[in-house]
Amino acid sequence: MLFKVFQKKRDYQENLLLFAMISMALVFLFITFAYLARKGSADWIDFKMPKLFGFSTFFMLVSSYTLFVANTAFEKQDFFTYKYLLGTTFVLGFFFLICQYLGWKQLEAQGLFFGKKAGAAANFLYLLSGLHILHLLAGMVALWIVFWKAVKRESYVDDFIHAVNPPTQKRLKLTTRFWHFLDILWLYLYIFFYIQH
Repeated sequence: MLFKVFQKKRDYQENLLLFAMISMALVFLFITFAYLARKGSADWIDFKMPKLFGFSTFFMLVSSYTLFVANTAFEKQDFFTYKYLLGTTFVLGFFFLICQYLGWKQLEAQGLFFGKKAGAAANFLYLLSGLHILHLLAGMVALWIVFWKAVKRESYVDDFIHAVNPPTQKRLKLTTRFWHFLDILWLYLYIFFYIQH
């Protein structure tokens, strides 16, 4: 069954990304299960979910939408819209990071600093959101490369030649998949913590 996922028509880059995403999902799933197993332990301190995490969730969802529309514009050879929406997606990712940082500050305002003082509950939130940020930074680097290679082209002819180039199409495809995966992953974490608190 699992072998069917790695079909022959996929190339090694797609298979590697798929394997990486499955591995990441399992790590996050395992940590959230560990959270549930530790809940109510002696060092457990309840906390209020940072409100800014709601804003970061909004930015992440909108960024997935802008990247989806950017792909549509790319297919229609509307290169101005494509470049504009790639840049917008990158900026939304940056806003997500700012909201995450400020969300951590809201936790600190509750007296929950990362480490022993935070207690197990808040430390899990720090850990999971921090891991997600590391993965998002990788996604932002990939997105920046796609964006930079697109904006270097000034004429429509250059844009068209760039767009029909298979490596360009593959880079956009893989970056988009990874970005949507990060969006789904964050949505899972946000809903998980929202339900718990």
